[in-house]
Amino acid sequence: MTPDDVAVRLLEEFNGLAVTASWGETSFFYNPGGLLPSGVYFCTTKDHDGANDRASNLDREGVFRLAFGLPFERYESLFGQRPGRPPKGGVVDVDGDFEATGVLGPHPVYAWMGWVQILSPTEAGFDQLLPLMAESYARAAEKFAASVKRRR
Repeated sequence: MTPDDVAVRLLEEFNGLAVTASWGETSFFYNPGGLLPSGVYFCTTKDHDGANDRASNLDREGVFRLAFGLPFERYESLFGQRPGRPPKGGVVDVDGDFEATGVLGPHPVYAWMGWVQILSPTEAGFDQLLPLMAESYARAAEKFAASVKRRR
């Protein structure tokens, strides 16, 4: 799959998404009806390293990251206790290979918030992630509803 393939599938599978692209990163926000200025983060794709995010070596040919946040309980059921927040420019302290493709693992920077990544998923790999992504989507929808309620 390519980042564009992932974007098409995300928009087919999940309703109410707003898409923002800049600097090689595409962010998908839950924001049905555009009721919030930005919406609530659901997931991202990224195709290059950033100044404070180099651990996945995204500058390799054809490599990109799909990342999304899981409910804390689900993250911990998959990977154990969430790590502490890394210093600016650092990575989280977890076992694993942040450069491995096709493998779901902790996000090198945002695992402390329950975020996970898979580099260059195959179509079959993406399909296997859909139940987890549905949990992430439901979490974004809950946060969205709470934010809209507070704004009224």
